[in-house]
Amino acid sequence: MSTTHEAGWAHAPGALRGPSWLGAPTDVNELVATLWSSTAHKDESGDLVIGGMAVADLVAEHNTPAYVLDEDDFKARALAFKEAFEGADVYYAGKSFLCTAVARWIAELGLCLDVCSDGELTVALRGGVEPERIGYHGNNKTLTELRRAVSLGVGRIVVDSFAEIERVASVAAETGMPARVMVRVTAGVEAHTHEFIATAHEDQKFGFSISSGDALEAARRVVASEGVDLLGLHSHIGSQIFDTSGFEVAAKRVLALHAQIASELGVAMPEMDLGGGFGIAYTTQDDPKPAAELAAGMREIVHQECRGLGIEAPRLSIEPGRAIAGPSTCTVYTVGTVKPVTLDGGAARLYISVDGGMSDNIRTALYDADYSATIASRRSDAPPTLARVVGKHCEAGDIVVRDEFLPSDVRPGDLLAVPATGAYCRSMASNYNHALRPPVIAVKDGRARVIVRRETVDDLLATDVG
Repeated sequence: MSTTHEAGWAHAPGALRGPSWLGAPTDVNELVATLWSSTAHKDESGDLVIGGMAVADLVAEHNTPAYVLDEDDFKARALAFKEAFEGADVYYAGKSFLCTAVARWIAELGLCLDVCSDGELTVALRGGVEPERIGYHGNNKTLTELRRAVSLGVGRIVVDSFAEIERVASVAAETGMPARVMVRVTAGVEAHTHEFIATAHEDQKFGFSISSGDALEAARRVVASEGVDLLGLHSHIGSQIFDTSGFEVAAKRVLALHAQIASELGVAMPEMDLGGGFGIAYTTQDDPKPAAELAAGMREIVHQECRGLGIEAPRLSIEPGRAIAGPSTCTVYTVGTVKPVTLDGGAARLYISVDGGMSDNIRTALYDADYSATIASRRSDAPPTLARVVGKHCEAGDIVVRDEFLPSDVRPGDLLAVPATGAYCRSMASNYNHALRPPVIAVKDGRARVIVRRETVDDLLATDVG
């Protein structure tokens, strides 16, 4: 609930006290472990250490802003999903963050990879992911994209419209190669998340509605298409979801359609995909479930419903992206200016400007996302004060961390780290204000290597033909 005031929201009573869930810390230097990668800690001097590397040392060599990726943490989270969902297929959602090194890790760990563009497909192949272990998403795939996917023998194409079913059929006939597809359905589930990342309600661009009959008709058209194999149904209810009841409702509706297709069309589909969207901890208000608990709950949902329908359970697949990449990475900035803002009545907030912003993390502005932060280069004995971390771009909405308690003696030159930025930050980064996109630095066992280099001015000008 928002509070209004004739002079603006910031003048309203309590506006600058921060959200109710954010309490002042006992020790402003401590890390909240659930928000950080597994190797992250602070040494005696207050320096943030990740993967055995002091962040200050990384900055001395690579400058800021920079994404610091904990390689062991990333791999451990990927393996946790693979082991928890043994007997199912785990597709890492490449849209969360993908580069050649990450694709190689996914291939080496034995996971599958989900892509949604020709660019992501190219990176996946470059990283050594076998085509049959790749799933191809997207609501508007072109004929060119579909030709390449089918010709390569991509494991599955998730069809999203009647027009796409026709395209896939034409490509299968043209190439003489089979096209393996899943039909994306909307189960009518209102996931408790931001409107822009809730994807299973019916008034949006993805999938075929189950309730309208479009999903059944889509399956009918796929079955009637020569050279096109129907693998199963695909459902994705949204992102940053903690309430598993949404998955339960979706599974019930998707499996009911699964049984209907078997009965009416005589097709026993071998697979079913319940998507991803598993939430992570961005702040202390978030309480994500471990992979093993998610797996146990989802398996029970599927098997119980299949028993009730009297059908054999299809092979399950899921698509975690954020839950693997998100907590593994933090973004490190340098503080540039510190500006206390005092309003009528004595309310105050400390504005801390850093050398990045919405060009390297658009999620706060786009989704009202909440983040945390810590001073990463020293220990402070100063009392905590409510601060807002903002970027350097020409937008009032260029906010990195809306509310956080930081040391009251924060000053220009301090390093500031924001955890849980591994998903949808670098992948959605932009050149707004002609900013150069930051590097991604993987750290492991006291060593660092750049897996995505920082952009240069030459990169910026390369596409500017004058």
